[in-house]
Amino acid sequence: MKAREGKQDLLGAVPLFAGISEAGLEELGGIADEIEVRPGTVLTREGYREGTFFVIVSGTVRIERDGRSINTLGPGEFLGEIALLDGGPRTATATAETDCRLLSMTYQMFHELLDASPSIRTAILETVGQRLRALDIERAI
Repeated sequence: MKAREGKQDLLGAVPLFAGISEAGLEELGGIADEIEVRPGTVLTREGYREGTFFVIVSGTVRIERDGRSINTLGPGEFLGEIALLDGGPRTATATAETDCRLLSMTYQMFHELLDASPSIRTAILETVGQRLRALDIERAI
């Protein structure tokens, strides 16, 4: 993966980051680390406050809730979006099923970037607002 372009493309495909400009995605990519993990590595633990967001570059990650497998994620998919926003407890456990390359971003680094970049903060708030509005409309139907 070409470091900058690959990161920007992957981050730009995350719905939370949809409204961020190319320059903003480049800034976001600057705080995203690329890491490699082995099969069996636990990325998140349900109920824990860990605050790291991941985008899967390669490999697969199993998602479990209450000890039951609920999903498997692959390249281009992501996890930890809620924890990135609020730093709250994890809603599920995520475990690498295969060797994985991931982009990772911490709650602290993300919020430092938001403090330094009002345009990124505004884009994310607008996106979250749109998603909440869509959920509200779905519930009304």
